[in-house]
Amino acid sequence: MEYITYKNRIAVIDNGEEIGEVTFPEKDGTYVINHTYVDDRYRGQGIAAELVRKAVETIEQRGGKVEATCSYALLWLARNRGCEITSPLCCPIQ
Repeated sequence: MEYITYKNRIAVIDNGEEIGEVTFPEKDGTYVINHTYVDDRYRGQGIAAELVRKAVETIEQRGGKVEATCSYALLWLARNRGCEITSPLCCPIQ
C-alpha cells in the first residue's frame, strides 16, 4: 500500500486503486479532520488509524492546530493523543 499526501488530503492506494482517504481542510492555521474513509474490503486492517496518524503528523509538521469533526478521528485523538473530547464536534490539540 502507498500513502500519498496532497495539500489537504491523504489517499491510500493498493494495486493502483484508491481504497481510502482522510481529508483535513485548513482555515487560519487550524486543520479540521472532517472525513475518514476506507473501502469495505479493507476495513479492520488498521488503515483508517494510519490515515489519521499521518494526517495529524502532517498537520503538526506544518505547525497547524488539529481539530476533528469526523467521529473516527475524534476517537483516535482521544485514544492516541489524550485529547479530551469536550463536544461531539471538536477536539482541538496543538
